[in-house]
Amino acid sequence: MNTPDTTAQVPSRWSRAGRWARLVLRSLWSKGEGRFALSVMVLWVLVSLLSLVWTPQPLWSTDGYHVWQTPSRAHLLGTDGTGADVLSWLLAGSATNLAICLLTVAFALALGTLLVAATVSRSSAVASSSIVLVDALISIPTVLIALILAVPMGASVAVIVLACGLGYGLNLARVVRPQALLAASADYTQAALASGASGWRLLTSHILPNIAAPMAVQLSLSAGTSVLAESGLTYLGVGVPSGLPSWGHSLTTSIKLVNVYPLTVVWPGLVVTLVVVALNLLGDALRDAIDPASNSALRTVAV
Repeated sequence: MNTPDTTAQVPSRWSRAGRWARLVLRSLWSKGEGRFALSVMVLWVLVSLLSLVWTPQPLWSTDGYHVWQTPSRAHLLGTDGTGADVLSWLLAGSATNLAICLLTVAFALALGTLLVAATVSRSSAVASSSIVLVDALISIPTVLIALILAVPMGASVAVIVLACGLGYGLNLARVVRPQALLAASADYTQAALASGASGWRLLTSHILPNIAAPMAVQLSLSAGTSVLAESGLTYLGVGVPSGLPSWGHSLTTSIKLVNVYPLTVVWPGLVVTLVVVALNLLGDALRDAIDPASNSALRTVAV
């Protein structure tokens, strides 16, 4: 008599991860703030992709006879001081800001995770040194870091990513450090350690899952702050170079005449505000969506 093969019925790790992601997205979409944030994020990505192949007007098409023009059929959001189409530059700038946001968050996540791993290290010297390092470096302003980096590198996207990623990574490690230490000293972590689990296994299976919620919130705040930082650093001349479209560049080119032509500042300002609000709301909604205590559906999934 043949026995049934029960191993084939066990879902793979990838299928469990896919189910976990679907449950998280469903939880996000079920809430108003999550639905708003996801809609803005999807629209941002689609607009960024569209701007790579099409804009209403060529970016470098200028008309000196129609500068600071009010919205019209030819220029839906008007023109700037060079006669360039404001809408086209905003659309093209969305791709630059999206790239800066993603790169900054990735750098902050990698640095923050590395510092968290050092904080909960079994070596007391490494743990204490990492705590002192974080507390010492976190006091350095991001603007100062950007100005220092701009000396050898000049105005570039890399300056924004490195300066913001460094500051946000340190802040991430500082915020989640208490919960990471609690997870590292928990009974189930100590039991895994006693059974011979490696340090990497403890970090990925026991510590990081327990601090995922505050990390998600902090990273979403960092993403929103990176959008604001790009505008500020570009205005100071150490951010996005003049030949590259960005929302900060659109603000910088029109801020001097805001009292005379306010609409050219209003449009990029509204876009920046909308994206930053959406990113902040996404963090709050994501915190509840990935926490099994708030999202009971996740308790049935073990990734």
